[in-house]
Amino acid sequence: MKIKIQLALDRIEWSRCFQLIEEVREYVDLVEIGTGIIKEYGMAIVREVRQSYPLLPIVADMKICDAGQFEAIQAFQAGADCVTVMGFAPITTILEARQAAKDYDKQVIVDLLGMTDRRKVNQLAEIGCSHFCLHVGKDEQANGIQAEKHLFALVRGLKNVEISVAGGINEKTIAHFLQYPIDQVIIGSAITGSQHPKQAAKTIKNNCQSYKAR
Repeated sequence: MKIKIQLALDRIEWSRCFQLIEEVREYVDLVEIGTGIIKEYGMAIVREVRQSYPLLPIVADMKICDAGQFEAIQAFQAGADCVTVMGFAPITTILEARQAAKDYDKQVIVDLLGMTDRRKVNQLAEIGCSHFCLHVGKDEQANGIQAEKHLFALVRGLKNVEISVAGGINEKTIAHFLQYPIDQVIIGSAITGSQHPKQAAKTIKNNCQSYKAR
């Protein structure tokens, strides 16, 4: 199984987003336009990335909590292939976002940031959610909390779902996560904050490929 690398662009300037995409695109499978960037620049930057890279899969990290259909459509019409909706959002919001994705032939990722209720995750899987992101946020990371194996309890045993992992993953820690059944690793500052982004992306890509080959 190929493990995809999702480059997370966040807390950087408009021009830097495009510099980074150009520099590392041969080593990443998807590009995420982060929540902070969307708040700063709106859908304009999603449209510009789409225009500049017509074939590049784009995740708009909308972190939808309400107005699920409206906000998902905003991103899809701007050119995103996928949007994020928060797992703690009301079921109706998640269903609205999923319906928008179905209408536009796009996808929704359910972000499990801050969630501990496995029953809610089971419910989301039962209504057809098929992609979950195990996520430790920046504020938690700043307090010493990292993505660890305990996160997988939220999704362990679910059938026919894709799993992404995000939370301070870098070249040194990625091997720890590759032992679990994941489909995507989301990499942010390990690449975007590196003095040598291309080399960092290449190293992470090689790690994923070498694990697959075992």
